[in-house]
Amino acid sequence: MPYYYGFDWTYIYIVLPCFLLALLASAGVNRTFQRYSKQISIRRITGRDAAERVLRANGVSNVRIERVSGNLTDHYDPKANVIRLSDSVYDSTSTAAIGVACHEAGHAVQYARNYFPIKIRAAIIPVTNIGSRLAMPLILLGILLGAFGSMQNDLGYVLVEIGIACFALSLVFQLITLPVEFNASRRAMRAIEDAQILTEDEQRGARKTLTAAAMTYVAAVAVAAAQLLRLIILFGGRRRND
Repeated sequence: MPYYYGFDWTYIYIVLPCFLLALLASAGVNRTFQRYSKQISIRRITGRDAAERVLRANGVSNVRIERVSGNLTDHYDPKANVIRLSDSVYDSTSTAAIGVACHEAGHAVQYARNYFPIKIRAAIIPVTNIGSRLAMPLILLGILLGAFGSMQNDLGYVLVEIGIACFALSLVFQLITLPVEFNASRRAMRAIEDAQILTEDEQRGARKTLTAAAMTYVAAVAVAAAQLLRLIILFGGRRRND
């Protein structure tokens, strides 16, 4: 049994370490960004200008670049075809800001070049959102039905298994996100080097910032995998056990 003296040991041993990894990754990206936000590039190119150069270098046009409030709220919106750069990136000339801005421009290039993994990720977002909302209600409803007669019991097993499958979609999404983010960072660094946006020494600051950010996506995969494993351990084997 995974429960002892009121504690859920599957959470403590499986999920909690991954959550701690995610917290460390988040703290790491903030710490790294703050560090290299103080490293001002010699050429004084702003984050916005750097993103524009990446787009031009890849023959991508008609992509707007806007400012968005917040810290590290940078993202590319494919529906609006807009790169939104945060206050700490938009007009900053730091190596960290340039790395982040070029990364978001890398996402715009991915869409323009029909990069296959990002097309898959965009296609499964609606299904993933629905699955994440339905997963736990289905599992809880299945458990409740499992407390009744044989026919309801069978329905309860089915609902639990469907709920687990719905939750698994979040892991699929995170797994597909990894190559998308890594590829955007590679495009960013290649453009920074080719367009000579940063010097060779400054490129290390941008690269370290993007590497720290990539670790948050690795941690997200670990958390999703741990949560799925916990659900399987808790509920996935009930049909066999009964």
